[in-house]
Amino acid sequence: MKDRLKEFKDNVKNKKVAIVGIGVSNTPLIEMLLNYGAKVVACDKKTSLGDLEEKLKKLGVKLYLGEEYLKGVIDCDIIFRTPSLRPDNEYLIKAREKGAYVTSEMGEFLKYCPAKIFGVTGSDGKTTTTTLIYEMLKNEGYKVFLGGNIGSPLLNRIEEISKEDYVVVELSSFQLMDVNYSPDVSIITNLSPNHLDIHKGMDEYVNSKKNIFLHQCENDIVVLNNDNEITSSMKREVKSSLRTFSMKDSTAFSYFDGEKLICNGISICSIDDVKLPGMHNVENLLAAFSAVYGFVSSESMKKVATSFTGVEHRIELVREINGIKFYNDSIASSPTRTVAGLKSFKNKVILIAGGYDKKIPFEELATGGIDKIKILILMGATREKIKKAFEKEMERRKINLPIIDAENLEDAVKKAYEMAGEGDIITMSPACASFDMFKNFEERGKKFKEIVMKL
Repeated sequence: MKDRLKEFKDNVKNKKVAIVGIGVSNTPLIEMLLNYGAKVVACDKKTSLGDLEEKLKKLGVKLYLGEEYLKGVIDCDIIFRTPSLRPDNEYLIKAREKGAYVTSEMGEFLKYCPAKIFGVTGSDGKTTTTTLIYEMLKNEGYKVFLGGNIGSPLLNRIEEISKEDYVVVELSSFQLMDVNYSPDVSIITNLSPNHLDIHKGMDEYVNSKKNIFLHQCENDIVVLNNDNEITSSMKREVKSSLRTFSMKDSTAFSYFDGEKLICNGISICSIDDVKLPGMHNVENLLAAFSAVYGFVSSESMKKVATSFTGVEHRIELVREINGIKFYNDSIASSPTRTVAGLKSFKNKVILIAGGYDKKIPFEELATGGIDKIKILILMGATREKIKKAFEKEMERRKINLPIIDAENLEDAVKKAYEMAGEGDIITMSPACASFDMFKNFEERGKKFKEIVMKL
């Protein structure tokens, strides 16, 4: 049904195609479009692209850089928007009115990919769940491609993918905003307020996430978290085969009985054998089991569940110095994920938090995390906002928690180390995005590890 690559080639041939957002990851897409006979225009708000600029010019790509970069989309037939550019941007609206087809790399991949696609979204746990599904399919012996928010761009690799292969993609709300095709197996890990700096409100955010399953066929599969109020309420909109997972409800497709992880009545493994720390990772495993059931054996599920130790930047032990352990949890870019991370430690920790303001509340971080924090060190654009949430909770509960301001990440690590003693745990789990100080959470995590290794 989706094996229509010829249609894609015919659609772009001799067309003026704009790529909005240029980076190393988009260069292979540009090259593919040129090979298919498209006339490519590349637009980016950066004023310079370094060596890449020269390379693109040699390929015959017309560049629009700087503040007025979106003028490049005018009079284009097809526009590939970057996920961070809203579909209702005025330039895109005008382009549509003139007959342009506005799409995205992921939108076209979902439409034309010949293989079965597993798509994972949610506020928290996306990367771990995506990686678990990928590892389980790989363990079964399949050829598996990993992409979306993790891995590499996939549209330019579409000719390598056959019907017998599998693809696993992590999808953000921005990627899902305007897609018209859904993955064959769609998973929503959980939903809580997030990215409200870009979305117009919680409704728009939730509706974007729903797009992951709204365009499915009845033979497709959707996996929803039964314990999350928002995802549980989506069940009535599902037209495909529904599978749920739960930490407490034994009627769910996959559930935790307090001792064992069960999938469709089969005991996969004991919690004592799971290597991933924290109960939130039990949830991630249940989501992955629900997704891969029927595609892999219970042995493959068990092997991955009992050997997988986690993804980089996710409660990652960096180093132990003088009995003080440093953990990198840079991927925790929301209050709910930070609270889940804090709960994976037995004792109170020294927490380094703060970062870019996504316009989300921090009351949940304060109420859910205060009992797990020994000292709170705050940095970034949100430090005052987080401090107020904790001061309010301290006042309500008549308790005291030392809160320290830090100028930057280096200062935060230095202060944390100075205040720590033998047996203490220092974790950077920001509860915020990284964009005020870093390019992404990976860069933030790598910088944290670099600073810790120099102590």
